[in-house]
Amino acid sequence: MTRRLVAAVLVAAGFGATSSAAIAGETPRQTQIERNGASVMPFSMDATMHHFAPTRAGGVQTVLVRNGDGRQVALVRGHLRKEAAAFARGDFDDPASIHGADMPGLKAMRAGSGRIAFRYYDVSNGGKITYSTRDQAWFPRFTPGSRRKSTTMARTRR
Repeated sequence: MTRRLVAAVLVAAGFGATSSAAIAGETPRQTQIERNGASVMPFSMDATMHHFAPTRAGGVQTVLVRNGDGRQVALVRGHLRKEAAAFARGDFDDPASIHGADMPGLKAMRAGSGRIAFRYYDVSNGGKITYSTRDQAWFPRFTPGSRRKSTTMARTRR
């Protein structure tokens, strides 16, 4: 169950929607998630790359604008700031609108968001949100060789 919570927290920012074009054999569900994500995220899905990486205390979600377009960078940063603040309040409505009210871990995240620190940072050509907690029930311990992997999602040109 804790592994599902890790995945759910990383998906919570709503960027899982961009993965479908990068995966061969797109399913109708992936297409719908991508469509829903485009209605929540104000920046271009085609211009951005989304990276999720587990850490010892939680995870890091980074969104970068590939060509460094200043307008897109500002949109990414504004969105991630808004999402980090919403998550800190226990508001996961955006991820729910993308992935559905039955998103794995959504109920638990809403109930336990006070035990997770959500912090936003500007990075070159984008922004990032860090998720951290001392409550190991939320994130399984990091061990070398564990199955916790980082994920990068980028849309290919259609």
